[in-house]
Amino acid sequence: MVDVLSQNEIDALLAALDSGEMDAEDLKKEETTRKVSLYDFKRAVRFSKDHIRSLTRIHENFARYLTTYFSAQLRTFVQINVVQVEQLPYDEFIRSIPKMTILNIFEAEPLEGRMVLEVHPNVAYAMLDRMLGGQGVAPSKINNLTEIETIIMERIFSRTFESLQEAWKTIIDISPRLEALETNPQFMQIVSPNETIALISFSTKIGDTTGMINLCIPHVVIEPIMSRLSVHHWFVSQKKARAPEEVEILEQRVNKAKLPIVAELGESSLTIKEFLGLNIGDVISLNKSVNDGLKIKVGDKLKFIGSPGSVKDRIAVQVDEIVVEGVEEDYDE
Repeated sequence: MVDVLSQNEIDALLAALDSGEMDAEDLKKEETTRKVSLYDFKRAVRFSKDHIRSLTRIHENFARYLTTYFSAQLRTFVQINVVQVEQLPYDEFIRSIPKMTILNIFEAEPLEGRMVLEVHPNVAYAMLDRMLGGQGVAPSKINNLTEIETIIMERIFSRTFESLQEAWKTIIDISPRLEALETNPQFMQIVSPNETIALISFSTKIGDTTGMINLCIPHVVIEPIMSRLSVHHWFVSQKKARAPEEVEILEQRVNKAKLPIVAELGESSLTIKEFLGLNIGDVISLNKSVNDGLKIKVGDKLKFIGSPGSVKDRIAVQVDEIVVEGVEEDYDE
């Protein structure tokens, strides 16, 4: 990346050249020297900046869905925000989380492989306390989960995957499913230690308790759909096909919609004086012959040509011809 000098640095450089403190030839030599940048092969770059931006947008939606879900479930103030999206080796992620934490291991078909939603114990136990009728305060000492606590935790976080499914709909339809709930990171080996992962970190506040929720997505899991994470796909994605049930309901509603239908006998022009002078029995001449067909309009569009008549002592019009789209002008003469 090219360094950009500020105006003060440029002025200082020019002043040094004018005073003789710096030689222009020395500057040319520095430009010709080869610059070497460090590259850590343990931290392979698998996600481009474009991918990171797309993952950020997806999980900002996920954070909003989670905020709504947990606020309703816990009946207290909940605030969840994305604070960072980065890529790092899986081993580094394992070493960065507490030795005792809540690890929700899940799969998301049709993607192959496993992912992890890690919840800091402060946040998880605050949720547990609220679900059991408490104030949502995390305990000072974190112990292993009992069987009852484990079941409650599984129920809480199983529903969060519905929010994840909704957030990913613009990219792919996934069906996340909780596989296991662990508390010790050392017992969780979903990919090799050097595998690159995308780590999405959420700051979480439940009442007065704060903590982090981390979503670990291995690169190997979403590699088949990496092209969909581009900005081009994000804005020019194809419209999702509606479910058959939605199409049927939509058709039923459209079929019940009412449309105004008007059969025009003809038109005429009168002056204001003639209009004001009309009396009962006066005849107004129209611009149509009695042998001409009537224009039948649906809304303001000409759709049919018909002839007047009556049915059971009621005025009616019979459809004689269907007007093809684009030939309306033929009937305006």
